[in-house]
Amino acid sequence: METTESLNHSGIALTEANRPYEAIPLFRQALIAEPNNPFLWFNLGIAEQKTGGYDEALECFRRAVDIDDYMAEAWGAMGLIHYEMELFDDAENCYHRALQRDANSPKIWNNLGVLHFSRGGYEDARNCFEAAVSRSPEFYDALFNLRDTCRELEDWRAAAEFERILRTLQR
Repeated sequence: METTESLNHSGIALTEANRPYEAIPLFRQALIAEPNNPFLWFNLGIAEQKTGGYDEALECFRRAVDIDDYMAEAWGAMGLIHYEMELFDDAENCYHRALQRDANSPKIWNNLGVLHFSRGGYEDARNCFEAAVSRSPEFYDALFNLRDTCRELEDWRAAAEFERILRTLQR
């Protein structure tokens, strides 16, 4: 008999191998045994998101935070889905809730910066990207976004410095 843990690990591996349709039944089977496990709901949400099932993914992430309101990853994932659906106010609210729970997440800071950038809030975007880079100095995406934001702000010296750093990282 498969354990909840083995079902979860197999589901994660399938999701990471871009086989979310095969992962979803495993997470659902695990949730029968542990319906109050926020990590299972979160992992199911990630798999649903990869299939394009945004409504299903949002429901899974909501279930996760209903069980554990401090699950910053789930709040951040909801923010990303709302962003992709162009529900920018909802996305911003989710990102802020995520940062209230984990202010040290460079990924969430970066995603909030992307949101501000896309809305033309370049100073706010810069602050977010700087927060991301301060927490993860070699975070390529945040450095790339910071360089572009500095260009928008016509801070050519800073943009050139971030370009130099990006070249040293050679993704």
